[in-house]
Amino acid sequence: MVITSRSNPTVKFFLSLHDKKNRRQSGLYLVEGIKPVNECIAAGLYIEKIICTERFSEHYPDATVVSVDVFGSVSDEKTPQGVMAAVRMPENVVCPPQNSCILLDRLQDPGNLGTIIRTANAAGFKEIYLIDCADPFSPKAVRASMSGIFFTKIYSGRREEVLNALKGIPIICADMHGEDIFGFTPPNKFCLCIGNEGSGIGDDIMSIAQYKISIPMDKTCESLNASVSAGIAMYLLKNAQNQEK
Repeated sequence: MVITSRSNPTVKFFLSLHDKKNRRQSGLYLVEGIKPVNECIAAGLYIEKIICTERFSEHYPDATVVSVDVFGSVSDEKTPQGVMAAVRMPENVVCPPQNSCILLDRLQDPGNLGTIIRTANAAGFKEIYLIDCADPFSPKAVRASMSGIFFTKIYSGRREEVLNALKGIPIICADMHGEDIFGFTPPNKFCLCIGNEGSGIGDDIMSIAQYKISIPMDKTCESLNASVSAGIAMYLLKNAQNQEK
């Protein structure tokens, strides 16, 4: 049976997960698209429900099948592929990192957040700490992470809680007035901090940072996008570490 009504309980349930409050209450978030949903399944994550259009019903036998119009009303994609899953959020209690990690301070753009998660996963940073950031489980952030959110540990906590977990870990702050990153050699284990898109890293973190690094830019450029800066820094720091080994 193909559901054609937007008032169907399953359809309304999926629609509700666009709201952060409902995601937190249910402990579920949306993953949309064929490749992301398949990677979610391959990663062994707990999937509560899947909806799909009739075109994909054979591939997802347990899915609720909805019409193209109904699926379009649930999706926030410009060109929906026709597959969406409600996935259980991991319950990661804030704790000290096992390896070098990323700290994001008040990052507000979900696209930037998702892109940094994607790059961190690719670069081998598997632990990401968030202080007062956008919701990493919003549809836009999940989409921008390109499945990176499935393979990294995201720790969201109060400012004091997160900084306590990072005690003893050298913090490297990305700062316009810092040392040129191209000549910088990081310690064996560190935490790279990226700050708010407009105001940068908070004074409390800057005051305890052991290192401050900057990315050299042409004088005609005032700053780089937060996710671009994070990506450059992650790979340069990893490369510098590898050369020291």
